[in-house]
Amino acid sequence: MNQLNSIIIEGNVVRDAVLLEPSEGFKVCKLSIAVNRFYKNKNDQASEEVSFFDVECFGKSAEYCHKKAVKGRGLRVVGRLKQDSWKDSEGKLQSRVFVIAEHIEYKPVVNKKDSNSDGTEKESVVYVEAEKEPVPVEETVF
Repeated sequence: MNQLNSIIIEGNVVRDAVLLEPSEGFKVCKLSIAVNRFYKNKNDQASEEVSFFDVECFGKSAEYCHKKAVKGRGLRVVGRLKQDSWKDSEGKLQSRVFVIAEHIEYKPVVNKKDSNSDGTEKESVVYVEAEKEPVPVEETVF
């Protein structure tokens, strides 16, 4: 039987994405996404659960993500899970699981403030079209 490692998450960027270049020409973008889950508990009361996921993307996708993934922006990430493990300074085995993004969709940006002719601010909403990043096949990291 074939193994399957695939994940889709949709949430909001927790803090601005960070672009790293660990070796010349190899770029990595790291970001965290908060995903909210709303449900009714056993007492039939509305409840909320928040999960945080670390996401990484590479190459041209990393450069694009660094420009577009700003705090609060909605994203949909399609990718796979990866686990890193290492020994800490005390010799204990540590590990972390994170998402390797293979495709990212950027939700529309909403601008909530506008100025009136008299200089005061008014609430307005401007929607722009959602963006999809191009992910070249040769940029995929294994």
